[in-house]
Amino acid sequence: MSIRRTAKSRRVVAAVSMAAAFALAATACGGDDGGGETSHAGASSSSSKPSDDGANGADEDTAAGDNVDTNAKLAEAKGQGGLTFVVNQVKRDSGGFVTVQGTIKNEGDQPKNSGGWGGAESAVVAANPNSVAGATLVDKVGKKRYYVLRDTESRCLCTTGILPLQPGKSTPVFMQFPTPPASTSEVDFTLPTFATTSLKIS
Repeated sequence: MSIRRTAKSRRVVAAVSMAAAFALAATACGGDDGGGETSHAGASSSSSKPSDDGANGADEDTAAGDNVDTNAKLAEAKGQGGLTFVVNQVKRDSGGFVTVQGTIKNEGDQPKNSGGWGGAESAVVAANPNSVAGATLVDKVGKKRYYVLRDTESRCLCTTGILPLQPGKSTPVFMQFPTPPASTSEVDFTLPTFATTSLKIS
């Protein structure tokens, strides 16, 4: 009886050991699959992150006026009816354009609107209501005139939708032009209904 019990016990131990080995193998395989999926998801998440960062960077790069010192006064142009345009920044950008940023203030005693600032070209005025799309830069040395950049639908790279200015109020504006040659350091700036003023390009 003891011999039979010993043999039977050995068979039970062997069976239990085999079952445990199979269970361990199954768990290991399951762990590999789970680990593979986690690694894959991590790679996918990692690959999408640079795209998100790039999008945020583009937004920061194209946002005009974010780091402009509104107290800076590079130039000033007097307009009709007590309007004044103060240029706060003129800067070449890496994209191949020049950005002019400033502030238009109503120093008169009557409300003023942006009539005339959009220029005389009807297609441009229609695509850019209440804007500064009519501004130009003139390189007198190179004998070239530069207009505000536009997209294929004639929408300007400039401030649009300018509300009427009440007396004592001001509004920030920007406009982007093709960049003159690197050798050009000074241009004449004109916004319709304002006097022409000289600008140095940084």
